Amino acid sequence: HNAWNHAVLHSVSYVVFNARTAEVVSQHQVEIRQRFPKEGWVEEDPKEILQSVYDCMERTCEKLTQLGTDISNIKAIGVSNQRETTVVWDKETGEPLYNAIGESNPSAVVRWRVFKSNTLFILSEVWLDLRTQSTVEKLIEKTPDKNKNYLKDKTGLPISTYFSAVKLRWLIDNVEEVADAVHTGCAVFGTVDTWLIWCLTGGKNGGVHCTDVTNASRTMLFNIHTMEWDLELCKYFDIPHQILPEVRSSSEIYGYMVREACKGGSLAGVPISGCLGDQSAALVGQMCFKDGQTKNTYGTGCFMIQNTGVKPVMSDHGLLTTIAYKLGKDKPAYYALEGSVAIAGAAVRWLKDNLGIIKSSSDIEKLATAAGTSYGCYFVPAFSGLYAPYWEPSARGIICGLTQFTNKSHLAFAALEAVCFQTREVLDAMNQDSGVPLTKLQVDGGMTANKLLMQLQADILCIPVVRPTMSETTALGAAVAAGLAEGVCVWTLHPHGLTSVTAEKYQPQINKEGENLQRQSFNFNFGWGHRSHLLT
Repeated sequence: HNAWNHAVLHSVSYVVFNARTAEVVSQHQVEIRQRFPKEGWVEEDPKEILQSVYDCMERTCEKLTQLGTDISNIKAIGVSNQRETTVVWDKETGEPLYNAIGESNPSAVVRWRVFKSNTLFILSEVWLDLRTQSTVEKLIEKTPDKNKNYLKDKTGLPISTYFSAVKLRWLIDNVEEVADAVHTGCAVFGTVDTWLIWCLTGGKNGGVHCTDVTNASRTMLFNIHTMEWDLELCKYFDIPHQILPEVRSSSEIYGYMVREACKGGSLAGVPISGCLGDQSAALVGQMCFKDGQTKNTYGTGCFMIQNTGVKPVMSDHGLLTTIAYKLGKDKPAYYALEGSVAIAGAAVRWLKDNLGIIKSSSDIEKLATAAGTSYGCYFVPAFSGLYAPYWEPSARGIICGLTQFTNKSHLAFAALEAVCFQTREVLDAMNQDSGVPLTKLQVDGGMTANKLLMQLQADILCIPVVRPTMSETTALGAAVAAGLAEGVCVWTLHPHGLTSVTAEKYQPQINKEGENLQRQSFNFNFGWGHRSHLLT
């Protein structure tokens, strides 16, 4: 696994915030590589991820010093990561046994979020790889009815290449070093949050092997009702439960930074006290603490999550049931419905890299605005199948409705519409499952800077779309979790103690007749996408 067909550079960034106002004070960025050894395989070096974190910590401390901030003001560290990236390492040597299996994702890979004054650090990472499709097929084959939803009652999830247990099963089956270490009891498993917390709290010399409920709920080994690793699930995947991390709440002190984790030991003794999967962190960062509040993150893909309160809502319409957060050891777990769209910003990147119709992703808005319409051209970017609500891995992309008049501006517009149509489909499923139609959608992520996209989204959803002017909501959510922890107490969840972030609102500008036309084109668009795997 040391030879690569090609590699892509991704950024490791840090942002400095003022803890009282949530304003960004400063930023820093480092690059790390994402490798693609075979088609559909995506890997990262866990040691490079860790080194990038060390580098960010060092530069963060330097810049804080330049800003006149005493490093001793740093009160806590929080971790946010993209949830399904899988790492296995040797607990005795501290060495990874294989690269982290993740996903091709042009968004930032690891972020350090630093708060000025009562300062908090937050990290994040990457998620999906398609090498496990044959493993998934075998797992589904052994269910009584060959049903991909066989485990959904316990996990809230379908059996899919998306989740960590399948990747871990693949590693045990295909990597000799991993299989041997599992057999001898030296192997430990974790998502990137677990790997980083273990290393930062001492590694092989007493590092804390833990994760939080939001990350555990994405493995397919965690029972979301009992809030524990499930021995029957472990048996189904033939994974020894001894290699799994301890599951803790999203907000408590897990351990303390060791001197070796930072140059000069400036952060030694600082508690690591927050841990949230990135989408849960964004939900918290958007202050979605009430039942029914919903946020959608627009990045490589889209992730819509709705807070459903302290009781899980099991979806009948192709959505996932997952843990939203558990903000304290003695606090209740809150659940969420989630719909994932595989391709959003990645469709824009495809127009840039594969077709060459734009020079940078930011050019898409100007090009699409020039047309103002797709002129009947529809784009279904099912490059790697369809996620929610279909979960159809064999579906493939399609562009239809082309005429001699169609040009690159129309295609650019169709690409933006495709993002909005996919979001509409997830939102409709969410409304059906919850029984309460959404009245506004809170949004975040890199694509939300595109004003045309946001207006199209409001028009296609026929509800307001609200975008915070401070874009680092995932970072803010992880910082809130860290600051809430008992023994840190930088924040509270009382309304007067919550950080207020200003927002920009996009109102729908479409009449009823236009809404019906949108609905017709929406059904045509994704009906073809779902059936496109049948075309020859």
